[in-house]
Amino acid sequence: LPVLKGLKSEAEKFAGAENTYCIEALMQDGKALQAGTSHFLGQNFAKAFDVKFLNKENKLDHVWATSWGVSTRLMGALIMAHSDDNGLIIPPKLAPVQVVIVPIFKTDDEFSTIDIKAKEIIKKLIEKGIRVKYDNRDTHKPGYKFAEHEFKGVPLRFGIGPKDIANNTVEVARRDTMQKEFITIEEAIEKTPLLLSEIQQSIYNKALLFRKENTYYIDDYEQFKKQLDNGGGFIYAHWDGTAETELRIKEETMATIRFIPNDEKEPGQCIYSGKPSSQRVVFARSY
Repeated sequence: LPVLKGLKSEAEKFAGAENTYCIEALMQDGKALQAGTSHFLGQNFAKAFDVKFLNKENKLDHVWATSWGVSTRLMGALIMAHSDDNGLIIPPKLAPVQVVIVPIFKTDDEFSTIDIKAKEIIKKLIEKGIRVKYDNRDTHKPGYKFAEHEFKGVPLRFGIGPKDIANNTVEVARRDTMQKEFITIEEAIEKTPLLLSEIQQSIYNKALLFRKENTYYIDDYEQFKKQLDNGGGFIYAHWDGTAETELRIKEETMATIRFIPNDEKEPGQCIYSGKPSSQRVVFARSY
């Protein structure tokens, strides 16, 4: 997941913390999502709850604390950033099932023949460290299974029927591009690790390109408001550093300072007040 990182403003940082650091991701609707945070709490909470430790001088002192908020929110960010109208798109490295094999048959004899070959494929994929599911349920049609596994975001699907057995082929379908191709069974087994790696990189590149295409450097407040109303995105703009200006911008546009970059120092004029600014900060509407 391509994220940007920086420091939260005083108004946006965790209450009681000395500093809050964050990673921000851009969702497909142009809104920002705080994908994760870490907070330096200093000794504030230790003093409030009287939590002490024995330091190297053999004296009691209040502990210095941190707090980390990198958890299930990241999973939500992944789902929102990559998925489409057909359901989830899960990065192969995280997918509980990387390849699903769906047998296509009408008779018991067809299934028996396909079953033997499918289990051979499964064995070889597992030997390569691939997480495989064999969907051999006889209670659902292949079309239903295809749609179900697309919805669940399984990166690769192998479909194998009687004609495939006769031709020694398998249909390989990618979840990210929805592309399908018939290749030999041996080639499919050999190419699976590479395909999973390509899918991993492909969905990252797509999200990265989206972020780049929806990142703007704006110096005019009217243009700033217009962009927020027409697609949103990350907006790098100058801010005079005051809580008053930050609040007024939030009230007028519903945009907040998502983070203050750590490594971008560029003097200018505040987009709202016109007062001197030491650097650009990143604004966006968010969840």
